[in-house]
Amino acid sequence: MAPSFTARIQLFLLRALGFLIGLVGRAALVLGGPKFASKTPRPVTEPLLLLSGMQLAKLIRQRKVKCIDVVQAYINRIKDVNPMINGIVKYRFEEAMKEAHAVDQKLAEKQEDEATLENKWPFLGVPLTVKEAFQLQGMPNSSGLMNRRDAIAKTDATVVALLKGAGAIPLGITNCSELCMWYESSNKIYGRSNNPYDLQHIVGGSSGVVPNKGQFPLAVGAQELFLCTGPMCRYAEDLAPMLKVMAGPGIKRLKLDTKVHLKDLKFYWMEHDGGSFLMSKVDQDLIMTQKKVVVHLETILGASVQHVKLKKMKYSFQLWIAMMSAKGHDGKEPVKFVDLLGDHGKHVSPLWELIKWCLGLSVYTIPSIGLALLEEKLRYSNEKYQKFKAVEESLRKELVDMLGDDGVFLYPSHPTVAPKHHVPLTRPFNFAYTGVFSALGLPVTQCPLGLNAKGLPLGIQVVAGPFNDHLTLAVAQYLEKTFGGWVCPGKF
Repeated sequence: MAPSFTARIQLFLLRALGFLIGLVGRAALVLGGPKFASKTPRPVTEPLLLLSGMQLAKLIRQRKVKCIDVVQAYINRIKDVNPMINGIVKYRFEEAMKEAHAVDQKLAEKQEDEATLENKWPFLGVPLTVKEAFQLQGMPNSSGLMNRRDAIAKTDATVVALLKGAGAIPLGITNCSELCMWYESSNKIYGRSNNPYDLQHIVGGSSGVVPNKGQFPLAVGAQELFLCTGPMCRYAEDLAPMLKVMAGPGIKRLKLDTKVHLKDLKFYWMEHDGGSFLMSKVDQDLIMTQKKVVVHLETILGASVQHVKLKKMKYSFQLWIAMMSAKGHDGKEPVKFVDLLGDHGKHVSPLWELIKWCLGLSVYTIPSIGLALLEEKLRYSNEKYQKFKAVEESLRKELVDMLGDDGVFLYPSHPTVAPKHHVPLTRPFNFAYTGVFSALGLPVTQCPLGLNAKGLPLGIQVVAGPFNDHLTLAVAQYLEKTFGGWVCPGKF
């Protein structure tokens, strides 16, 4: 199933175009990008900021700390570092302080005991942020699309409402790529977000498992089964409680309260996709980190660990395209990206927008213009779709049979550590290392594993069989405890 000569030429030209654009972008970064005295923000000094969400909620319930002090601590930190990072693009500090004051008043009345408070509001008083693509009442909801720059959410997305109902307090909304279709958070409305571990690098990051309602763009048809929502936390212990809240009725399908005996799990691992010419080679830093995990699981935990070679993983990008090409149950074609760019209104000509971009006049980012240009080329014909659909079904069966209900698969989250700004344009297909598991419909947890010699985060993704999220979450907590987990930026 090797790509044809024509396909190879097209991909070579795409890479060449991306490389040139990347050089222009990096030159712009060097010549005209923002200048900061330090490559990273100052380390955290406020102890409240180093506690997990569950720890904060417990202290607030026990009235050992005031909610207003917690929220103020986060606001202070955001004001200190956000000018460098540009992670939060709209604040709601005044509203958050009012909500924190209301929490403290409620607790002062002492009408409920601690157990009742935990049951009703498991995240009472805990600050959080919401991706701008999700509706947060009264806040912008453009998804980075200039045509929607005046869109204001009139209600909360389902997951946002559930978290607020559990007592959480939103502090603001965070940046995203244009229409959430790229792995660098940058758009024409809010600009670019910077990695707190090194401001010259991208932030990356995406997640999914629960309801999408209230997100723009909203996945519909066949894609709705695969493009979902999920929590992002610094500490693994917060993941399961957040999922219990965010999943709503869907929680019944998961087994999050099931006790996991890690020593009895079967671990499988693979260090790369098998050599796809579309993707970068996996960094040695990531391979060595993965091998450290494998050695520890074998020698210290005493678990069963097996190296595997899943040959079909090299078709990860093609499987993603097959998923995005799938028709809905009603036979309708998936929504075109170019239509989303126009917000289903004004017609957008990708070629004209490319010309305008070269002149600095386009309101769209180059990744979006490139995707719109290539959309028809990338979308599979029925014959090609059926071919890769068969590959997807075969790979999914291979993985599900291998993992069963007591196995997990360790795999790189990305072939490289966080790349520098604009570099993703030269390697547009690398996202398939994570995207493939969306196409396969399998649960995944990304686990931080410390920093490399340059101070950039290392990590690994843990995959399980369908609805076995409790396994990936248990492994995530174990790896965090063993290898240190999240490291505060600025300490390197």
